[in-house]
Amino acid sequence: QVQLRESGGGLVQPGGSLKLSCAASGRSLSDNAMGWFRQSPGKEREFVACISANGLSEFNAEVSLKARFAVSRDNAKNTVYLQMNSLKPEDTAVYYCAASFTMATMGNDYWGQGTQVTVSS
Repeated sequence: QVQLRESGGGLVQPGGSLKLSCAASGRSLSDNAMGWFRQSPGKEREFVACISANGLSEFNAEVSLKARFAVSRDNAKNTVYLQMNSLKPEDTAVYYCAASFTMATMGNDYWGQGTQVTVSS
């Protein structure tokens, strides 16, 4: 049984930063890809970024977040992170952690419950 738990969300002013964490339990996910999705009201869930077992990062080009966001992982802690800088109001969403055996199958296996990120003055 694998469980993912996100934390680190909250209210932040435009231009501020947040670092989200996703801790996995049940088994080690060191051989799995892990990533982040987000969903705002009235929109479907969208892919943000993911990181492979060997540390290769991929970002959703349509969202264009590579310049401001960074995804990383700490396998010793069985945790993946999403560092978010220069936050904008349009980044407001519920952010979900996900894990899968490969980056291509991300979103098909494990999900966290989500953490709310609100960017507002």
